[in-house]
Amino acid sequence: MSGSVLLLALLFLPLLGALVVAFLRSDDRVAKGVALGFSIAELALVIAAWAAYDPAGDPIQLSSSAEWIPQFGVHFAVGVDGIALVMIALIGILVPIVIGGSWNDRLPEERTAAGFYSLILLMQALMVGVFAATDVLLFYVLFEAVLVPMYFLIGRFGGARRQYAAVKFFLYSLLGGLIMLASVIGVYVVSGNQLGSGTFDWETLVATVSTADTSTQIWLFLGFFIAFAIKAPLVPLHTWLPDAGAEAPIGVGVLLVGVLDKIGTYGFLRYCLPMFPDASRELAPLVLVLAVAGVIYGALLAVGQDDMKRFVSYTSVAHFGFIALGVFAFTSQAQAGAVLYMVNHGIATGMLFLVVGMVIARGGSRNISDYGGLAKLTPVLAGMFVVAGLASLALPGTNSFVSEFLVLIGAFPTQPVFTVIAAVGMILAALYVLWVYQRVMQGPLRGNAVLGLAGGPGAAGDPSSEGLAARLASKVPDLSRRELAVLAPLVALVLFLGVYPQPVLDVITPSVDATLTELGVTDPVQEGN
Repeated sequence: MSGSVLLLALLFLPLLGALVVAFLRSDDRVAKGVALGFSIAELALVIAAWAAYDPAGDPIQLSSSAEWIPQFGVHFAVGVDGIALVMIALIGILVPIVIGGSWNDRLPEERTAAGFYSLILLMQALMVGVFAATDVLLFYVLFEAVLVPMYFLIGRFGGARRQYAAVKFFLYSLLGGLIMLASVIGVYVVSGNQLGSGTFDWETLVATVSTADTSTQIWLFLGFFIAFAIKAPLVPLHTWLPDAGAEAPIGVGVLLVGVLDKIGTYGFLRYCLPMFPDASRELAPLVLVLAVAGVIYGALLAVGQDDMKRFVSYTSVAHFGFIALGVFAFTSQAQAGAVLYMVNHGIATGMLFLVVGMVIARGGSRNISDYGGLAKLTPVLAGMFVVAGLASLALPGTNSFVSEFLVLIGAFPTQPVFTVIAAVGMILAALYVLWVYQRVMQGPLRGNAVLGLAGGPGAAGDPSSEGLAARLASKVPDLSRRELAVLAPLVALVLFLGVYPQPVLDVITPSVDATLTELGVTDPVQEGN
C-alpha cells in the first residue's frame, strides 16, 4: 500500500466504521464488537504508517491532494510530519482502549451503544483529519467539525449536568474557531497579494505569509492563537475543561484530555510559529506568562478538588502549561520535549482517567471524600492508581519524566525565570497526586462510597474497619480480566517510554528542527554542542 493510500485509509476507515456501527442499533454487543474491530484495524494501519514514515525524508510524507474548491484554490490535501504522525499514533492507541474501557458502561435511558460507539469512531476520523490536513481551510473545517461528535458524546451520554457542560464546551470552541476563520481569510488575502492569487496550501503560506510585516503577522497570529489557546486550554481560557471533563463519560474524557486538547498545542507548532515567526517571537513573553500561570494555577486547584474527574481535568491544565512553555522557549530540546509531552500526557492522564472511572464504578461516587482504604478491597486497582499517579507527577522511570525534563532543561537557556517558576509545579504535582491516592486508597476503610454506610460501621476511625473490609471484599471486586487488558498496554507504554523514548524522539526531532528553521531562531542547545 502506497503512503498516500495508507493515510487516506487512516482517514476513512473509522468513518466507514462509524456508518456501519450506527446501523447496528438492535444489538448492543454486536455494535461494541464491530466498533472494537474497526479500531483495532485502524491501529494496524497506524503501525504500517509508522513503518512507512522516514524521519530523514521529506518534511511532509504520505501526502495526497485533490481539488476541492478550485475557484479559491482549496484542496483536500493531507500529509504528515513527525509531529502529526505521533499524534495520529496516540489516537490509534487510545481509541480501542477507550472502547474496551467503556464496554460495561451504563448508558442513559433511550441511548444505544450503536450511537455511542459510532460517535467515538466519527471523532477518531475527524481528529486524524485535523492532524493530517495540509490545506489550511480543510484544517479549519475539520477543527470545527470535531466539535460535533464531542458535543453529542457529552450532551447525550454524560453526567447529570451534561447539557450545561456540552453547551459550554461547544460555545467556547466555536467562538475560538470563528476568530480563527478571520485569520484564515486573512492569510488567503496576504498570499493573494504576494502571488497574484490566494492559496490555502500550508507550505506555500509558510513561505509567503512569514514575510509579511510584523503588525500584519501579529493580527493574524492572534486569530489562530486564541482558537488554539481555548482548545489547549491555556489559563484564563480553560474554564470549559473542568466542566466537560467532569460530565463526560470516562472514555470520552480520555479522548478529550488525551487527544482533542492537543489540537491546540499542535496548532501552535504547525501554524502559529512557522507562518508568523515575527509575531511568535514578539508575543512569546505573553504566552509564557499564560503557560506558567497555568502550571501553578492548575496544580493549586487540583489540590483543592473533591470531584475526582475535575481533579484529573485540573491536572491537565497544569500539564498543558508545561507544553506551551516548551513550544515557546524556542529550543530544539524544549520543543521536542513538548511534543513528547503531548504523547505522554495522553497516555498517563488517559490511564489516570480510566482508573478513576473504575473507582467510581465500584463506589458509585465521584467525591474523593467518600472513599478511604479502598486498597484493602482492590489491591490491584490500587496498584494501577499508583502507576497512573506516578506517571502523572513525572516520577523518573515513567514516560512523563522524560518529556518534562526535556522541556525544563531545554527552556532554561532562553527562559530561566519562567522555567524556575514552572519547576514549582513539579512539587505541587507530587502533592496533589499522592494526596488523592492516600485519601482514596489508604487509611481506615470508609464504607459510604461503597455501600452507603456513611457514619456507620467502618467509617473513618471506626475500630471495625477491618471487619467491614472482610465483609465487603466479595461485594467490591478487584479489576476484571477486561479491565486489566485495557490498562496493561498503557502500563507498558508508561514504563517503555520512561526508559527508552528514543524511537518517538527520532520521529519528532527532524520536524521540530524544521519548525525552528522556519521560525528563524538560533537554537542555543545546538550551538552549545
